[in-house]
Amino acid sequence: MSLIRSLTLMTTAVMFMFVTACQSAAPVSRQVVDSASSAQTQTNTAYTLGTGDKLRVNVFGQPELSGEFVVDGTGAISLPLIGQVEAVGLSSQDLETKIATKLSSGFLLDPKVSAEVINYRPFYILGEVGRPGEYPFNSGLTVLNAVAAAGGFTYRANKKVVYIKSADGNQETPFELNTNTVVKPGDTLRIGERIF
Repeated sequence: MSLIRSLTLMTTAVMFMFVTACQSAAPVSRQVVDSASSAQTQTNTAYTLGTGDKLRVNVFGQPELSGEFVVDGTGAISLPLIGQVEAVGLSSQDLETKIATKLSSGFLLDPKVSAEVINYRPFYILGEVGRPGEYPFNSGLTVLNAVAAAGGFTYRANKKVVYIKSADGNQETPFELNTNTVVKPGDTLRIGERIF
C-alpha cells in the first residue's frame, strides 16, 4: 500500500513540475517572436568615409600630390602641400570637392581631383557563427554573406534576427535576418542564440 502511495505521489510531483515548466516557457518564446517582429531591415545608403578607410587620391597632372592615404584616428588624411583634410562623414565626391577647393586657394589653377576607396574598414561578427572575428568588407555585403564568411551558423543560432552596432553608434539594434539586410564597413554583427 505504501508503495502505491509513493508512486502516486511521485507521479503527481513529476506532472506538476512538467506543467510548471511548460507554463514558464511560454513567455520566453513570446519574447523571441516579439524581438523578431520588431526587428527592422537595414538598407544600403550612400557610403561615408570613416577611420581606417584607405583612399587613392589623384590630382590630374600632379603625381607628387597623388597617392594612397589612410583616414587616421582623428578622421583626417594628410596630403602634401595642403596638410590635414577632414574626411570622416564625407562621401568620396565631397572629399574630392574639399581637396580641390584647398588646392585652388593659392596652389593650383582649376585642379582636377579624384578620390576612391581602395580598402574599406573591416566588419566584425560575434556570437553563434563558426569563426567569430574581423573580416574585410566588400561592397554589396549582406548579413548572410558575412555569416557564410564566418563559417556559417552554429546549431544554436537564431536565424531570424541579427543585432547590428554601427561604427558610429553605441547601441545594438535588432534587424530581420534576410537576404536584404546589408552590412556596412565598421559594423559589429551579433548572431544570438535561439531559445528552444
